[in-house]
Amino acid sequence: MSEMQSARRGRPGYDQQGILAVAVAAFNEYGYDATSIGMLAERLGLSKSAIYHHFGSKDEILDRALDSALSSLEAVVEEPEGGAEGSVSASAADRLEHVLRGAVHVLVDQLPAVTLLLRVRGNTDVERAALSRRRTFDRRITALVSAAQDEGALRDDIDASVASRLTFGMINSIVEWYRPGGREGADRLADDVVAIALDGLRKR
Repeated sequence: MSEMQSARRGRPGYDQQGILAVAVAAFNEYGYDATSIGMLAERLGLSKSAIYHHFGSKDEILDRALDSALSSLEAVVEEPEGGAEGSVSASAADRLEHVLRGAVHVLVDQLPAVTLLLRVRGNTDVERAALSRRRTFDRRITALVSAAQDEGALRDDIDASVASRLTFGMINSIVEWYRPGGREGADRLADDVVAIALDGLRKR
C-alpha cells in the first residue's frame, strides 16, 4: 500500500475529540504558528480532508481547545458559590476558596488545553478573543478578593489585583511541572494551593 493510500485510510478511532487532543499536543510542542494541518495529518495518519471533515480550519481547532479551557474556568466562578454546601450566601472568602480549588481541578483535568491557553499571545483573532475572556476572568477573581477584604477575612494591606495575580500565577505554574499520576492528585494539590495562598492572605 502506498504512503498516500495509507494516509487516506488513516488509523481507526480518531473522532473529533481525538483529533483535537492530538492537535493540542502538537500546538504545545511546536507552537501554534509552526504546526500545519499537514503536520497534524501526518501525526494522525489521516488525510487533510479527513481533518477538514471535522474542523473547517486550524483556527477552529485552536478556538475549540481554548474555549474548552476557558469555559471550564468560567464555570467554576459561575457555580453555586462557595462552601461545601454550595450556598449562595457563602462569604466571599469561602467563594474564593471554592474558585481556587476548582481552578486547580480544571488545570489537572485539562492540562494540555490550559497549557495552550496560557501560551496564547494574541497573534490571531481567536487568540485575542481568548485573551479578552481571560482578562474578564481575572477581573472577577480580583473583585472576589476585594470583597473578601471588605468582609475583613483577608488582609487589606495587599492590593486585590496583586493578590489575585500572585495567587493565580502560582496556580498557572502547575502546567509547567505537574505530571498526571504523580504523588499528588488534584484534591491534595488544591489543599496545598489554598494553604499557601489563603493562609498568607488571611488576617491573623
